[in-house]
Amino acid sequence: MLRGAASWRGGYAGGVAVRRPLLQLRGVASEPMCLIAFAWNVQPRWRLILAGNRDELHARPSAPLAHWSGSPVMAGRDLLAGGTWLGVTSGGRCAVVTNVRDPHAAMDGQSRGLLVSEFLAGTDAADAHAERLRARAADYRPFNLLLFDGGQAAFVGNHPMPHGRTLEPGLHALSNADLDTPWPKVLAIRQALQAWLAQADGDPQALFAALADERLAPDAQLPVTGIGLPLERRLSSAFVRGEAYGTRASTVVAIAHDGSGFVVERGFGPSGQTGVETRLDFAAD
Repeated sequence: MLRGAASWRGGYAGGVAVRRPLLQLRGVASEPMCLIAFAWNVQPRWRLILAGNRDELHARPSAPLAHWSGSPVMAGRDLLAGGTWLGVTSGGRCAVVTNVRDPHAAMDGQSRGLLVSEFLAGTDAADAHAERLRARAADYRPFNLLLFDGGQAAFVGNHPMPHGRTLEPGLHALSNADLDTPWPKVLAIRQALQAWLAQADGDPQALFAALADERLAPDAQLPVTGIGLPLERRLSSAFVRGEAYGTRASTVVAIAHDGSGFVVERGFGPSGQTGVETRLDFAAD
């Protein structure tokens, strides 16, 4: 079981005073870990299918999936920095960010969650946005960012150097290394999505079942990212269960070729306690 505690320091988010956690965790990563699988333009009904887990400190304040007031954005919200890890808009824009697992990387840049909300609130094409972002990517904490609009998909990262590419139609998966790095849980969630696409009934339950998989990978298949074997092992499952740190949300996004679709989020508390489930449907523009 992942155990730990968090103390706090002051800060501001959107002009509001907040308290930020200073991590004092025993045997747990101090940065959020996430897992994403997506299919881009490979299915007759859906332009984009995306399934992902957000792993984070349970003490970090956040709001569940909702339609943001005065904005086209539908997403959860980080109440410390004001951004989000995954979101969509009516009409079919979508963005999701993960961190990069490197215990030696500097973590003093801007919040990567702001990258998601910035793209969702804008109108520029995914590849153009990604290209412009590369020029200032070093200003942010290490990230992997996926961007989707009505006709394009793009990937951009900033660690160890800014890089990215426009994505062709296909099936991809991402955790806390480069896109399609074959970590065991990355391969497993990609295979689960491929199986779901073969059924093509639109029911997200099978994807949620894959996101809930707590099986650990064999030691021989674990990546070596500098955090030590015990922690590599604990973080090797799709769903991470812990009192202080673990999977906070599982999300499925489905966007049709006309831009309509839905997003479903299942929230979780300490030790995997089931929280709120929210579904938002949206029409084409």
